[in-house]
Amino acid sequence: CTCACHAVTLLAAGALSACGSGPSAPSNVPQLGSVASTVSGRTITINVDASQTLSTVGSAAIAQTSLGSFLVARTAQDTFTALTAICTHGQCTVTGFANSRYVCPRHGSQYTTNGAVANGPATRALQQFPTTFANGVLTFTV
Repeated sequence: CTCACHAVTLLAAGALSACGSGPSAPSNVPQLGSVASTVSGRTITINVDASQTLSTVGSAAIAQTSLGSFLVARTAQDTFTALTAICTHGQCTVTGFANSRYVCPRHGSQYTTNGAVANGPATRALQQFPTTFANGVLTFTV
């Protein structure tokens, strides 16, 4: 891939740089909402409450941190997955979510909420991190 834009998290501006659309870029894919997080060492913490993006099973969001950007999905009432948000095909930031799949905006690679490739051109899974959820607080270490 000649994807020239490498994902960069701009914390001060609160913006996310993702690859622009290409000839095979998907159209009309809903964009992930952001979720607030804190970092301590290499541990990321997200408070999950009823008014937040991750409040319902099947929801997903992107956490932009000083350690990178991460895809987070609520896969069951007390179960979450956390993945790197960097597409394994073109190193772009995955920003879309449709039909329970993460979608890369550049070439349309799709990943399950566990990080497995569901549709190429990507051939490698997204890196997954073990999560812990207790008392409304989700944590994972990268």
